[in-house]
Amino acid sequence: MDSSSVPQNNAFRLIYRAVSAANYVEMGSQNYFKVLIICLIALIGSTQAQLQLGFYSKSCPKAEQIVSKYVVEHIHNAPSLAAALIRMHFHDCFVRGCDGSVLLNSTKDNQAEKDSIPNLTLRGFGFIDKIKSLVEAECPGVVSCADVLALTARDSVHAIGGPYWNVPTGRRDGLISKAADPLLNLPAPFHNLTTILTLFGNAGLDINDLVLLSGAHTIGVAHCSTIATRLYNFTGKGDTDPTLDSEYATNLKTRKCKNINDNTTLIEMDPGSHNTFDLGYYNQVVKRRGLFQSDAALLTSSTTRSIIAKQLQSTQGFFVEFAKSMEKMGRINVKTGTEGEIRKHCAVVNS
Repeated sequence: MDSSSVPQNNAFRLIYRAVSAANYVEMGSQNYFKVLIICLIALIGSTQAQLQLGFYSKSCPKAEQIVSKYVVEHIHNAPSLAAALIRMHFHDCFVRGCDGSVLLNSTKDNQAEKDSIPNLTLRGFGFIDKIKSLVEAECPGVVSCADVLALTARDSVHAIGGPYWNVPTGRRDGLISKAADPLLNLPAPFHNLTTILTLFGNAGLDINDLVLLSGAHTIGVAHCSTIATRLYNFTGKGDTDPTLDSEYATNLKTRKCKNINDNTTLIEMDPGSHNTFDLGYYNQVVKRRGLFQSDAALLTSSTTRSIIAKQLQSTQGFFVEFAKSMEKMGRINVKTGTEGEIRKHCAVVNS
């Protein structure tokens, strides 16, 4: 069997290697049976380490209910948090995998992801901390912060009328968080399609996932600083990005981002329905009114344009496809089994 046909699932990869080793021993020898026992142990151990729906059904049966209850009771007081929380989940998963590393505070010896430039506008940390404290009160040291974040992001989006997706649980919390990592791994508002696809590919996601996950821009807001160059100095000559609809650009400069140095004004990602999870974002993009250069980049490929056109056919169809990509994203480089830890407080590693 060549290397391309080696099973990719961790458990079966271990068995493949063990069985390959068994080929070198006699069928009747004790060594052969030892290898088989090792295979079984590897299979059982690795299978238990995978994410699964209802992972806490026995160890903390009320965990998901606690998360959902708090979200439903509070998200309507601040519906914009849904966008903030799904963004936080995205930023977590793209850097060292979905391991809650984005939640860690910096220390005197280490600047954490939270304080990296792309993450300075993240919010919702207090919301996550509160939910974690409720879960801890029910089941101390059982449910990871990474899982709390993944569940909260899903429940928040669903609570404002957005799609519902499966969130298999069993993630463990990472021990490392470095400010340099988001700069290397997170797609930026000014990236072109090639760069974004490379970063998505590094995370195990494809062009379909890119278009679908970009659809989350249908909710939330951005700061003027993220589009200042696009509006006022695109090529260094005081010009505006020609791929941005000229009428929309004029409107933004006149009513929202009135100068290139505005770092505080907020702009709706999907004007008119920024708290409603719908097809508005894709409609904006095809009109050349996507806020970021990375949004406009979705029009530079026939493949991405085709995927957008498909989503625009049906809100329900978009929800179904979005859910698939979100579940896929939630599995990026997760830590399971004995990797990492279960933090007691999401902002600090256990002492």
